[in-house]
This record gives sequence, C-alpha cells and structure tokens, in this order.
Amino acid sequence: MEATERRVSLAAGLDTAIIILFVAIGQREHDQDTAISGLINTAAPFLIALAIAWLALRVWKNPIDWRIGVGIWAIVMVVGMLLRNLVFDDGTATSFILVAAGFLGVFLVGWRLVATLFDRRSAGRTTTSA
Repeated sequence: MEATERRVSLAAGLDTAIIILFVAIGQREHDQDTAISGLINTAAPFLIALAIAWLALRVWKNPIDWRIGVGIWAIVMVVGMLLRNLVFDDGTATSFILVAAGFLGVFLVGWRLVATLFDRRSAGRTTTSA
C-alpha cells in the first residue's frame, strides 16, 4: 500500500472512529442504550453526513489537510443535525449541538493539524539529513 492510500485509509478510519467515540461517550453519559444497535442508530446521521462530506470535498485527494477537516466538520454538523432531526426523528437541543460542534471540531480538525505538524517535522529531518 502506498503512502497516499495509507493516508486515505487512516483518515477514513479516524474520522469514523471520532464520530463513533462521540456517540458512545454521549450514550454512556446519558445512560442510553449502549447496545451496538443503539450506537449505530445514533451514529447513522453523522456517518451518512461524513460520507457526504468525503464525496463533496473529495477528501481522498488531500486527506490530512486541516482545511479539509474544517469542511468535513461543517458538513457533518449541518447535514448530520438535519438528518438526525428530520429523518431519524431525534432531538437537536442547543446544548447537544454545542457539545457536538466542540467535540467534532476539535477532533476532526485536530488530528489533521497534528498529522500536518508531524509531516513537516519528518520532511525537515529528511531534508537536513540528505
């Protein structure tokens, strides 16, 4: 597997894991159904929104760019909340939106910032050692 394919796989896995983690923490904090079916049902609108974001932004072209992370975060928030409310008939209380925005923003953008810094450091070491 080449480096680009690894980055795409890593990005897809991390983005998905972040959404599932967010949902799992929320369900545990609110003593909700922690069975896998409850987790999937709650995560579904955000995972669908994530897929839409990946397609709309063509994330596979530059999966670790933090600006792509901002776009993913925005789409996941807007589309995910709309799907949650209109299709899945779940609540979108202001407090939930704020917590989701904070958590998903920090992690969907944050891991990309860390990866970018790591890439720059690695590239600097390669350049200076060559």
